[in-house]
Amino acid sequence: MPKAGLALAALGLMGLSLGATAQDEARFITLASTTSTENSGLFDAIIPQFTDASDIEVRVVAVGTGQAFEIARRGDADSLLVHDTAGEERFVAEGYGTERADVMANDFVILGPGDDPAGIRDAETVEEALSRIAEAEAPFASRGDDSGTHRAELHLWEAAGVAPGGEWYRELGSGMGPTLNTAAGMDAYVMADRATWVAFDNRQNLELLFEGDEALFNQYGSVRIDPERHPHLKHDLAEQWHDWLLSDEGQQAIADFTVKGQQLFFPNAK
Repeated sequence: MPKAGLALAALGLMGLSLGATAQDEARFITLASTTSTENSGLFDAIIPQFTDASDIEVRVVAVGTGQAFEIARRGDADSLLVHDTAGEERFVAEGYGTERADVMANDFVILGPGDDPAGIRDAETVEEALSRIAEAEAPFASRGDDSGTHRAELHLWEAAGVAPGGEWYRELGSGMGPTLNTAAGMDAYVMADRATWVAFDNRQNLELLFEGDEALFNQYGSVRIDPERHPHLKHDLAEQWHDWLLSDEGQQAIADFTVKGQQLFFPNAK
């Protein structure tokens, strides 16, 4: 073969090689999700199982739920996994998503200093617990970051008939882990998802003081992004992730995840 032909053949093979490499590197999705799923260690446990089954890598952007929605609206994430059902349904209704599905659930808890200055241990409802905190003007650390936890907290204050504010109510603009650290340092009450609390080690005087009210139920949902609005996204790969979360295999992986001997998320795909 003439030298020119050899050169063209070599370039062709190089092009095929580069194309294959690019294709291999493209087998990942960007997932916008919450700090609770990341901080608890859930993703470290279940994503490798999905990758083994699909050869698709999942790169997580862990932020508050409000920020996760904005990332997805901009088309900067291939998939969405958050915990604000009303917000997820609105996201779909506005044409940003095509489907949302229940994936798993746990609950929120109210934490505070062990001496419980507001006396919430024996409260019968979470609304009563929050009312007692407000009446005592006991320090309360709020995430204040438009996360799913923050949205749920604001809804509960409203249900309690309380407009939190003043020096006792500290809006931090932080993720769940940093908020727990701040609450521990200032002996403040704080609302957290149970998964992050169980995995949290810097507890100092913080104790779990109130739990079990149905109003503290915490639902997580997976949302598929609309391909017509954002055609550049990896919808085929994201669909495999969404379907795996809802599959028997994915649901079992969620159920099997424990920290300190406790199951932190309970599968409930329908």
